[in-house]
Amino acid sequence: MRVLVTGSTGYVGRVVLAELAAAGHLPIPFSGDVRVGSVDGPVDAVVHLAGLGRVRESFGDPVRYFDVNVGGTVNLLRSPPPRFVLASTAGVYGSAGVATIGEDRPRAPGNPYAASKAAAEDVLAWAAAAGRVDGVALRLFNVAGGGDVDDTRLVTRACGAASGRLPPVEVFGDGSAVRDFVHVRDVARAFVTAVERAPEGYVALNVGATPASVADVLASVARVTGRSVPVVRRPAHPGEARELRADTTALRALGWSPTCSDLDGLVGDQWAAELARQA
Repeated sequence: MRVLVTGSTGYVGRVVLAELAAAGHLPIPFSGDVRVGSVDGPVDAVVHLAGLGRVRESFGDPVRYFDVNVGGTVNLLRSPPPRFVLASTAGVYGSAGVATIGEDRPRAPGNPYAASKAAAEDVLAWAAAAGRVDGVALRLFNVAGGGDVDDTRLVTRACGAASGRLPPVEVFGDGSAVRDFVHVRDVARAFVTAVERAPEGYVALNVGATPASVADVLASVARVTGRSVPVVRRPAHPGEARELRADTTALRALGWSPTCSDLDGLVGDQWAAELARQA
């Protein structure tokens, strides 16, 4: 299949290109502004990864987030391919209030970034309902490993603190809050699965793999690196969910399963990248 990939030079995009090629597809990198660019030539599917993704930044410039994340999706759907796979976020669920989150959980985004992704999902769902495209929204939980350079993410930040490149990790509360982590390669394989096997119409699918607390992640970094992770303790955020785990039953039913998202392996992969980053 000919698969156009937006955001192909980004953290997830580079791995998606490699996994698509390994699966026998022809990945076509998309360059340019997704709000004004167009699909150049016939393609069988679009994997839409391009967009803005900083939660804190989105509070200061919500209009720009909606312009890029929703406007880019709308533009690409003007002449839709047979299948459109959107990179969304588990942030659409908000604090959720339940430990394990299924795709039928009502969405309640708590920031402009997540709200813009929810809106992009809606555009895709309505386009699919109109019979214009088969659509898939992959709701990514905490993507990690694979040489991530985003120091706002916990695993990357903890490895950077252990190496001395970054200041101590801020731990809010007792560190027992559980989140779901998934290696970027397993995420990329989820996009390949969605391109190849997702059902007709529209579906949203969770992508997660390994529930772990903040304390678990810090312990894993210390275990893998042989170095303690310096921390600064802060009061817990009021209203923070204690556990957010992904129910991935629907994605697994399509044949996907994580192969490299065990916590120590994920941390070890990021630690190797951290050392290379400083070499």
